[in-house]
Amino acid sequence: MKWGLTKRNESQLHPFEAFERDVKRIFDDFFALEPVDLFDSAWVPSLDVEEDEKSIHVRAEIPGIDEKDLNVTLEDNVLTISGEKKEERKEENKRYVLAERRFGSFKRSVALPAEVKADNIKASFKNGVLTVDFEKKEVSQPKRITINVK
Repeated sequence: MKWGLTKRNESQLHPFEAFERDVKRIFDDFFALEPVDLFDSAWVPSLDVEEDEKSIHVRAEIPGIDEKDLNVTLEDNVLTISGEKKEERKEENKRYVLAERRFGSFKRSVALPAEVKADNIKASFKNGVLTVDFEKKEVSQPKRITINVK
């Protein structure tokens, strides 16, 4: 008899163990820090949001899209990037062996970590990367009030 690791047959799990596994998987997927693709047809750009003392920088990877097909808005300190990646025409007599590229419209919103000045936003799009730079609003500092003694 050889000793080794064997994979547990999930079909032989007790019903409560199977239920517990499924609930755990649902919570793990729900609280994941990455976009979840529920229907395997939608896609959203990946984002990086960086912050320093004076500014916030957002970078979004949106390869294969034209700048004219992008829409970038800021409302109530929420940045929204939307657009459409158009599919190239498929030839009738081609048979795809592998097709992983995504096409269609997308929308991605992210709440910025601090209040920003809406009149000083800079955006650029180069090599499929959208960069949006925000200047933070100055945070008012608490002011000590002197109490006069009468």
